[in-house]
Amino acid sequence: MIRFAAQAADDPAVLRDLLERTRTIAVVGASTDAWRPSFGVAGYLVRAGYRVLPVNPTALGQNLHGEPFRASLMDIGEPIDLVNVFRRPDFVLGIIDEAAAIGSPAVWLQLGVAHPLAPERAAAAGITLVMDRCISIEHRRLMMR
Repeated sequence: MIRFAAQAADDPAVLRDLLERTRTIAVVGASTDAWRPSFGVAGYLVRAGYRVLPVNPTALGQNLHGEPFRASLMDIGEPIDLVNVFRRPDFVLGIIDEAAAIGSPAVWLQLGVAHPLAPERAAAAGITLVMDRCISIEHRRLMMR
């Protein structure tokens, strides 16, 4: 498992370092519906070379881009470098707590997902937090040069 310095990641250099060092990403709120942003972003991440583990209790028994769905982060059972979140803001603090419980060093809240207490919660857990940014947009911007 990769460790990052706990910080709010707004600096492009910090984002680039996070993306370069990440290998395995859990996508919380992943969907098998091709029209959902989580489906497209997960596919982009797979094509970019990341291992993507989908998390959604309503999709158990299904696969996304070759990986079976897990009910929660606690059900993954292997190291996760980054938790990418496609859930409403009211779920964010619980997801940060789960990410800390499994030892994930980073949480990335997708575009439109933010919580005012998330930075404090993540910092207390030693988790690098990216909030209200699309991981695929940032990957294209920072890594495809």
